[in-house]
Amino acid sequence: MTFKKIRFVTDSTCDIPEDVARKWEITVVPTYVNIGDGSYADDGVELDREDYFNRLPTLNPFPTTAAPSPGVARQKIDEAMSGADHVVIVTAPAGLSAIYESMRLGAAHLPPEQVTLIDGRTVTMWLGYQVLIGAEVAAETGDLAQVLAAVEQVREHGYFAAMINSLDNLRRSGRINLAAAGIGALLQVKPIVTIKDEVKVLSRVRTARRARDELVHMMRAHGPLERVSLLHVNNPEGIAWLREQVADILPQEVFEVNVSPTLGTHVGAQSLGYAIVQKNWRL
Repeated sequence: MTFKKIRFVTDSTCDIPEDVARKWEITVVPTYVNIGDGSYADDGVELDREDYFNRLPTLNPFPTTAAPSPGVARQKIDEAMSGADHVVIVTAPAGLSAIYESMRLGAAHLPPEQVTLIDGRTVTMWLGYQVLIGAEVAAETGDLAQVLAAVEQVREHGYFAAMINSLDNLRRSGRINLAAAGIGALLQVKPIVTIKDEVKVLSRVRTARRARDELVHMMRAHGPLERVSLLHVNNPEGIAWLREQVADILPQEVFEVNVSPTLGTHVGAQSLGYAIVQKNWRL
């Protein structure tokens, strides 16, 4: 078997820490946040996450988010392809964003045998772990079939859930029909949501305390965990509490992630969640 140099490309909703992406040669294509007349790359440079989330409640008009242009996607894909035999592109859900289509157009000039485009079907570190573990398997095996199988297994044996502290951002962003979700009239409800192809409401709880407890219950129900990321939107106190509640089931390495401005724009400040990969993901 010929060892192939396989590199990964994804978008900034993946939330892979910058140093980790650099270590595994993962190319992250920035999405964009539109604030007033300006458009800012969600690349950790043009937008400081903590500062942006502090300002978000006061911004008027409400910011919008946008996919990278096909030209930007092509540039980043070509950078990843340089020195590689094959590029695997894994994106946020095609049904929620134009990111997948931008990546498809950005990769259209490459021969089919050099590129694989995958709808990751989710966001934040559930998407990120598909890419990260895929990159690890690529470095170990150089075998495209094994790499793609790993990505699929992580997607099937991973999960992401988050407590939304306020419905205001979801309402203003329009990414979920609150009435259709059964929470339109419950102004103080704290929904717990996941994203797999679309935003799905898992639970409707009236207090933040009960929502946090439900989040812990959900996390424990996944069984033995190989990878864990604790997620928040400017809520370090919530992360500290969550980590303490599940300390006995955490693996040695745990990422604490203040999520991307692109995602945080929609879910709002003080949100709290997790992304995991179960130990039984391996074939």
